[in-house]
Amino acid sequence: MHRRKITLPSWLPLDWFILALIGTVGLAALLPASGRAATVADGATTVAVAFLFFLYGARLSTREALDGMRHWRLHLTVLACTFVVFPVLGTAARGLVPYVLTHPLHTGLLFLCLVPSTVQSSIAFTSIARGNVPAAICAGSFSSLVGIVLTPLLAALLLGSGGGGFSADAMVKIALQLLVPFLAGQLLRPWVGGFVARHRKVLGYADRGSVLLVVYAAFSEGMVRGIWHQVTPVRLGALLAVEAVLLAVMLLLTSYGSRRLGFGREDRIAIVFAGSKKSLAAGLPMASVLFGAQASLAVLPLMLFHQMQLMVCAVLARRFARTAPEQVAPEQVAPEQAMTRPAVPGQDATGPGHATAAAGDTRAPARV
Repeated sequence: MHRRKITLPSWLPLDWFILALIGTVGLAALLPASGRAATVADGATTVAVAFLFFLYGARLSTREALDGMRHWRLHLTVLACTFVVFPVLGTAARGLVPYVLTHPLHTGLLFLCLVPSTVQSSIAFTSIARGNVPAAICAGSFSSLVGIVLTPLLAALLLGSGGGGFSADAMVKIALQLLVPFLAGQLLRPWVGGFVARHRKVLGYADRGSVLLVVYAAFSEGMVRGIWHQVTPVRLGALLAVEAVLLAVMLLLTSYGSRRLGFGREDRIAIVFAGSKKSLAAGLPMASVLFGAQASLAVLPLMLFHQMQLMVCAVLARRFARTAPEQVAPEQVAPEQAMTRPAVPGQDATGPGHATAAAGDTRAPARV
């Protein structure tokens, strides 16, 4: 007897990983880790985050990343949106404190503006919209790679002591927990890259488990410290409204800005989806390192924005697909085009690894 696989409706831009995230937050609210359990959870989180970035390094093909630099105008545009325009808008939102947002919520919103772009979901949405899939692969990979260094530096510059107490010791901790494992993965890639590629599905579950562990530890600490009493329903609604405006502005800027810069339709689609989105998978581990005890409130805006961007971009991708030219060259349609629905946080949580795997399978012309 065959078991019928339970799947969510294709029109619902939500997957089991999002449901697992919601469940993890609920578990932390009901059974927060405290005392010795909190110490164990913190230690496990440190190991999990280091392992996560080691896998990022082992998966990311240096050769493919360097090859992708040929399309440098597109990648610079995406990087400018991710690490210049977003931070400027996040800094400007400081004027909403204390009338619309509290200071901790603005800190989380600003941190959201500093994290790198998504990888896998940007690729999937670009593919569904019949855009330049290879460009989306490289743009997402570059953003993740640059973000490992640039996000902590921007956080130190823009958040200062209000972001969790940045100091030389904090930067050393960031380097040891994020950058060193990533570089170790890159150095060991000739030996472990094949194993990681063959078992990427199993290791993908390890990625997701690491992210869930980070969420549980952060929200447990928030519950124990009682900081969730700082977030009222009114403030939460205001945060959602601000994030909706932020996403709308970035979608408009990437769409009309790329058109004014002279990019073709396929490239514009890649810029819209890679330049307007933020990575939950990269942001959560970084927040646990950067903010420590304040991580729970810091990641709340990112979690909300991530789900919002998926819902909006799922609609946009299908709209782009409906307005695509009748004839599409076979070499411009990547294997990901066969996906029936966009990748969502569970897929994106696997980080640059799936992007490079897709890169290896893509037969598109060298547009990047």
